[in-house]
Amino acid sequence: MPNLASVSVALVEDDPAMREALERVIRAEPSLRFAFGASTAAELLAWFESHPIDVLLVDLGLPDQPGLEVIRRCRELQPQCATMVLTIFGDEVNMLSAFEAGASGYLLKDGTEADLAAHILSLHAGGSPMSPTIARQLLVRWRGRSPAQPAAVPSSDALSPREMEVLSLIARGFTYAEVAARMDIFLSTVQSHVRNIYGKLDVHNKAEALFEARQLGILS
Repeated sequence: MPNLASVSVALVEDDPAMREALERVIRAEPSLRFAFGASTAAELLAWFESHPIDVLLVDLGLPDQPGLEVIRRCRELQPQCATMVLTIFGDEVNMLSAFEAGASGYLLKDGTEADLAAHILSLHAGGSPMSPTIARQLLVRWRGRSPAQPAAVPSSDALSPREMEVLSLIARGFTYAEVAARMDIFLSTVQSHVRNIYGKLDVHNKAEALFEARQLGILS
């Protein structure tokens, strides 16, 4: 019979070996209760709608839809559920997008499994567990912020429709290769669009592009 005081945990991870490893770690901790493991977003969301849970672990690179969409949807379904990302993606865009979507923690799949139980308990207690690399990126970004200055609002045709489509897909967490596949264009074409977007928005990386686009109302 499960411990009624334990923290219930569900996860979505498409790699069977990784999913089993995470499940073992959770089951080995008496303070945690493994509730459900899914391999796709659809499977997780179907279960999640009718099962209250304390903590949800989400992989960003799911086969059927971006993990970022899963985080947003689960946040709507169960606002009280604390969500933590477990991913190989350590770039600033995915990190910031995950936090904006509703995640409260962000761990890289770099051998953090040994401390996973402690991270889950910390998350449930109100903490925001992060891999050192992620925490460092946030610190650097925060230190680099300057006082807000009026920005020139671009004209309605500042970004072309194709550039808008590329930017929208990137904002949803797709990689350049995935964007190319979804738009049926070459990877080099995507990279060219991204360079044009950077130039038009006067930014230097993906995180700045997404931030500037949202500030200007180009992205919601």
